Amino acid sequence: MDPMRVLVTEPLSDSGLEILRRDLDVAVRPDLAESGLSDAIAGFDGLIVRSQTKVTAEVLDRAERLKVVGRAGIGLDNVDVDAATRRGILVVNAPQSNIVSAAEHTIALLLAQARNIPQAHAALKAGTWERGTFQGVELNGKTLGIVGLGRVGVMVAQRAAAFGMRLVAFDPYVSRERAKALGVELMPNLEALLVQSDFVTVHLPRSPETEGLIGERELALMKPGARIVNTARGGIVDERALVNALRDGKLGGAALDVFAQEPVPQANPLLVFDNVVVTPHLGASTREAQDKTGTAIAEMVRLALRGEFVSYAVNVPAGGDVSEVVRSFLPLAEKLGAILTGLADQAVQRLEAEYVGQLAEQDTRILTVAALKGALARVVDEPLSFVNASVIAQERGIGVAERKSAQSKDYVNLMTLRAETEAGDVAVAGTLVAKRGGERIVQVYDFDVDMEPARYMAFFLYEDRPGVIGRVGTLLGKADVNIASMEVGRKEAGGLALMGVTVDSPIPSAVLAKIEKAIGAQRMRSLVLPR
Repeated sequence: MDPMRVLVTEPLSDSGLEILRRDLDVAVRPDLAESGLSDAIAGFDGLIVRSQTKVTAEVLDRAERLKVVGRAGIGLDNVDVDAATRRGILVVNAPQSNIVSAAEHTIALLLAQARNIPQAHAALKAGTWERGTFQGVELNGKTLGIVGLGRVGVMVAQRAAAFGMRLVAFDPYVSRERAKALGVELMPNLEALLVQSDFVTVHLPRSPETEGLIGERELALMKPGARIVNTARGGIVDERALVNALRDGKLGGAALDVFAQEPVPQANPLLVFDNVVVTPHLGASTREAQDKTGTAIAEMVRLALRGEFVSYAVNVPAGGDVSEVVRSFLPLAEKLGAILTGLADQAVQRLEAEYVGQLAEQDTRILTVAALKGALARVVDEPLSFVNASVIAQERGIGVAERKSAQSKDYVNLMTLRAETEAGDVAVAGTLVAKRGGERIVQVYDFDVDMEPARYMAFFLYEDRPGVIGRVGTLLGKADVNIASMEVGRKEAGGLALMGVTVDSPIPSAVLAKIEKAIGAQRMRSLVLPR
């Protein structure tokens, strides 16, 4: 089988390329960052870009094999995420890889703006000694307003605190308790932050909601002589309004690493002001950040092409930070979903996932998506991924629900899937038992069992009586089907019993029919789990 193909259109670290080349066919085509991507994309399974390549709906429509788009960085302005989601294409980025570099660059610009370092440097290089011209201001005792208290915003706050700055922030998604623990005073709105800040630093993603967030009205609210720093995304600060505020002397200066149009045209009026410090989008431009970004995105693309869950998939429910306990249950969740569909006599109308124990305290949405992915794998003929499993379930009219209970009598963690069908309800439950080899199925229908899931499995519901196990073993042996394990669950002697068998190869239908007749099975199911 030929290896999957990955297209890289912009610079990626050597360590990242090395990871990709271990088992993938990698094509590095920087010429496609500008044009021609639509014509070239059809033969690739993965695409890795940075900020220059435009991954539009047109490109994605022609990407017949594409399964994942990796953005080597944080922003996704150049990727049509909605179009990718509709096609079931995973979109991943590397949000953690450059946060230290971005935070440090923010502090560097803050200091450079406060102390006129670039201007003094240029003057001295030009042969003039102008100590009086470049008088600056101290950071100590000044108020820093942080717009967006995410990972970078938090790191900036921690570093600014070391300079003795008073910290205020506006972020509607951060609790007052969280901000207080960071030593930051949370403001009720942006206006309250702007009116009292000596310096304002922006740390938000660019979106329809944040574009032009700080415009003429907001800049007018700032203190006379206040300064603004933006290392997040161009367009969040209205550049025309900023030019006017600087020209009128309202602001003391600005420090910008990002712009509405990049590369910045020489005609941009912001480049004229002596009190504006500019850098060409260098927030992530450190050796360490580039290496971490390349490694992280390469690993995620490899995982995606293997069909595994990927952290920081931006178009997957709960696709960011996933706790270790949840992550460890992901493979089992998908298997339980596949088993559930295999056990059902009719099409699944509703799937309910119940989480008990420590799992109940976690964000389990991705586990439910994994269960859906497994449940649908047997019944859909279209590409199925963590991205589109929920969409396909909705299109097929399958209801999805979650239940949680922190109280667990028998297991530290337990995941139970229940399916409603026209023929009745079906249930399967599983857990992880590290000392006994990991994954365990502990309930099928309403019978307690203890068996490890396998690719080839069969379940028989029959009336409990002597000799059944022997008959099943004999018939499988005569058919040269090797039994890996056998488990029997029953509620009382002489009542109904459930036998679960895992085998090393598929059981022929004729052999299944013989077993069904020989033991008088009331229900029989043979399953082949997806690889």
